[in-house]
Amino acid sequence: MKIHGSGVRRRLTLWYTLALALIVLVFSLSVYVFVKSRLFRQLDQQLDMEFSTIAGELTEDPVDTRELDPDGFTRLFLLVRGNKVLFRSEAYQKAGLPEILPESNEKYRTVLSVSGKRYRSATATTPNGFLLTVALGEEGVRTTIKTLFMILALALPIALALAALGGYVMAGRLLKPVAAMAEKADKIGAENLSERLPVENPEDEFGKLAGVFNRTLARLQDAFERLQRFTADASHELRTPLTALQSVGEVALQENLDVEAYRDCIGSMLEETARLTRLVESLLLLTRADSGRLLLNRKGQNVTAIVEKAVDDMRVMAEEKNQNLSTDLTRDVQANIDEDTLRRAVVNILDNAIKFTPQGGAVAVRLKETKGRIVLEVEDSGSGISPEHREKIFDRFYRVDQGRSRDAGGAGLGLAIAKWAVEANGGRLELESREPHGSTFRIVLMK
Repeated sequence: MKIHGSGVRRRLTLWYTLALALIVLVFSLSVYVFVKSRLFRQLDQQLDMEFSTIAGELTEDPVDTRELDPDGFTRLFLLVRGNKVLFRSEAYQKAGLPEILPESNEKYRTVLSVSGKRYRSATATTPNGFLLTVALGEEGVRTTIKTLFMILALALPIALALAALGGYVMAGRLLKPVAAMAEKADKIGAENLSERLPVENPEDEFGKLAGVFNRTLARLQDAFERLQRFTADASHELRTPLTALQSVGEVALQENLDVEAYRDCIGSMLEETARLTRLVESLLLLTRADSGRLLLNRKGQNVTAIVEKAVDDMRVMAEEKNQNLSTDLTRDVQANIDEDTLRRAVVNILDNAIKFTPQGGAVAVRLKETKGRIVLEVEDSGSGISPEHREKIFDRFYRVDQGRSRDAGGAGLGLAIAKWAVEANGGRLELESREPHGSTFRIVLMK
């Protein structure tokens, strides 16, 4: 059964009233049936007492049965032997009760008199072999039952009306926190995401619902702030190579330079263009990853071969800084991964390690299998990362040394891309730093 209405309050009130109506109706019927059964049981007990009294006064061969009813108008009973009526009391005759009752296996039954009145009768055989029928009027019992029925019939609509009114008031009070939350939520926008919904009782259902909404608002606020920072940082990072390009171009146009000088200007512009291209590609990669539009081709791959290729690609960069790039790789390690994204993660981590390791330092790459997991570690001998930076090191555009040049420190997207690439392959990226003795970036993949 579906109940539709213009408001939750009305529907709650209607459901409450219908449920209570059903309960009250069942209760009233139960009371009515119980009282009616109880009254007739008491009437039957009176009939049993009357039957026992008369049966005890009968003899084997009663001569004058009028002695059983000396007053003539007190007892209602009928005495039969065989098919012959031996005696009817005066009260029985005046009541207009039948002389021969219909055959029935029931001891107690209700009979109608000639005048239409109802009497409760009990018929049974006495120890002397007589068929004795005694009767009592049901008028008192039925009057009581009728009165009870009227009381219940009148009380039911009054009780339901009061219940509906009380339910409407209680529903209003119950839904008051929801109205307060709706009013507050309607006022929350991008400019005031820091505001939260009111919580009257954090332990009840509405309090828990408000808590869920507040945590959602907190996540939205965090995402919105990160988006704002991302937009601002991206604009700043894009502005730098564009400004450099404009400056070099303006100098080349305003001054008369020789061929070699023009070649240097063009080379500088190409370097800035390459940096701008890398930055845009990184931004596009992260944007596509966030939107879920970047499809991966995960299948069985040789992780050892992927790591070896990444190390070979970065070895020239390490040699320029006179660094020792060593490897300790378990052979033929297999995993279900996307080759391109994992290789990008390894290259970015190696690039970060080489950049922040001083001249003549060392970078070690280790790959091993243990307990159903694949562990790749990149350890450097740099200065390490202080605790306040470790939680943010994987954030986009975050750099430990804000004063470091972009040529040396990059745009701060490499580790963010590495973290995404590892997680996209079902793994996790961990950092272990021993300031000032270097850092270890650990990729953990499941077999």
